[in-house]
Amino acid sequence: MRIKLLLTVFCCMLLAACYAQMPTDSTAEKMLVYQLGNGGWPKQLGDKSVVNYDAALTPGLLAKIKSTEDKHATFDNKATSREVVYLVKAYKKTQNKAYLNAAEKGIDYILEAQYDNGGWPQYYPDKSLYRSEITYNDDAMVNLLNILQDIADRKNDFDVVNQKYLLKAEKAIVKGTDCILKTQVKQNGVPTIWAAQYDKDSMLPAKARAFEPASLATSESVGIVRFLMGLKNPSPAVKKSIAAAVKWFDTYKIKGYRFDREKGKTAALVPDETSMAWARFYDLDKNCPLFGDRDNSIKSKLEELSPERRSGYAWYGNWGQKLIEKEYPKWLAANGK
Repeated sequence: MRIKLLLTVFCCMLLAACYAQMPTDSTAEKMLVYQLGNGGWPKQLGDKSVVNYDAALTPGLLAKIKSTEDKHATFDNKATSREVVYLVKAYKKTQNKAYLNAAEKGIDYILEAQYDNGGWPQYYPDKSLYRSEITYNDDAMVNLLNILQDIADRKNDFDVVNQKYLLKAEKAIVKGTDCILKTQVKQNGVPTIWAAQYDKDSMLPAKARAFEPASLATSESVGIVRFLMGLKNPSPAVKKSIAAAVKWFDTYKIKGYRFDREKGKTAALVPDETSMAWARFYDLDKNCPLFGDRDNSIKSKLEELSPERRSGYAWYGNWGQKLIEKEYPKWLAANGK
């Protein structure tokens, strides 16, 4: 009996020693600490301080993290998607099982948060304000779909994820793609591009912050098109969606200009023969640029904005240039019309 006890103690000590010698990644270790109980990650803690993986985990910061509720879990600003991707890569590098466990818990959270209609909210489970809206804004939904696509394709290090996620990921991708096709804004029956967020029930374009009106959103639409172009054996509906979006970008490009908001200068479009630009937002029906201010007012010209908003937001960008000049022609050559 005593020998059996000694063997048990010895085995425990051996396991502890092996674990202590297991390679670690300093950022991954912090991600383990920041992960919330539901599997997601916050972009801000309960006191609204921003998550910063460069910051030392002081007793005060640890107390803030511990007091942050699950409702702060989000997909905004790459939260959760960033951590899942990093942890999978950290596991591939170190073989530290704690990282893979945390990543898979994050994947469970992603799958749980998806709506029946295929969309994802900005936050889950918090439904206050615009947080429950189907959110393409800042590529939130596309980031999640890209992770699920990597799981389904067993690529970008996601081959380490448990195979039980393969079918789940494939089903979620089908639902997500269906949501994308259904939410593509149509003008007189003609598909255009997408809004940044949608009402979760009606699936109609919705506003978010005061300066983010319900409108066509160029930056997010480029990300959506890239996701669709990455699908294997695209259906006729997917092909039609891609072609329509690219046509819209080509029609409304502002050739020979770029957006300059260099510090100390007033933000403006400036001539640049190598570039093309698009406004950040366009009217849902008229395709004319929209600019929102913090007082909820909508302007038709950049010059009409308050100084803080004019230079404090990327109102124009070259988001679609690479898409229409290089990526779409390459995709078209491979996939036909």
